[in-house]
Amino acid sequence: MNKNNLNNLRKVEIFTDGACSGNPGPGGYGVILRYNNIEKEISGGASNTTNNRMELTAVIEGLKALNFPCSVKIQTDSKYVVDSVTKGWVFSWEKNNWKKSDKSKALNIDLWEELLRLLEIHSVEFFWVKGHNGHKENERCDELAVSQIKNYKF
Repeated sequence: MNKNNLNNLRKVEIFTDGACSGNPGPGGYGVILRYNNIEKEISGGASNTTNNRMELTAVIEGLKALNFPCSVKIQTDSKYVVDSVTKGWVFSWEKNNWKKSDKSKALNIDLWEELLRLLEIHSVEFFWVKGHNGHKENERCDELAVSQIKNYKF
């Protein structure tokens, strides 16, 4: 992303949450995209997943929904996602052939690779919000995520 063009980018807010019934188990994700006063909701899920995979998937699906490079503020209650990016862990994992500092293999490599590709397109800032604490958009994303779980329970 060419940082010189940031002022020309559309400013978008993305709110995300993931949920899982069991870990692993059936899971869902919820996303709210906001551009100016226009909002769009996205949700989906998987039959055999983890909470962290759903948290990552929510962020990825939000970014994939954008039709143009954007300046994006992502708000999520996932410390896993926020810390991995803002503390640079995921970039170190990638550089070290997806090995963490303790030499164990990083998890969810497929999703991290996809997220890193999207971060090349958009200018993204990550913000952590406390989950289940009355944050309106986070609560709505949680509702969307949890509602998807029933579609994947057998």
